Amino acid sequence: MSSKITVYGAAWCGDTRRTRALLDALGVPYDYVDIDEDPAAEEWITRQNNGKRLTPTVDLGGALLFEPTDEEMEQALRGRGVL
Repeated sequence: MSSKITVYGAAWCGDTRRTRALLDALGVPYDYVDIDEDPAAEEWITRQNNGKRLTPTVDLGGALLFEPTDEEMEQALRGRGVL
């Protein structure tokens, strides 16, 4: 894998659960940070999203995706050489 992947999200967020399920189904390893349990991570994603708390925010080795659809996620993974 060429990129470290981190998913910043929340347990209650359906989009976060969907993104994590997709990565799990594709066998793509990633780190998960629950922003409800990590105030610094919540602050960081809010800064990245122009003051909005968007979940999930996915960091693909420096390339950020905000609330990606499954198609956007797969395309980004292919573009980074992960798939």
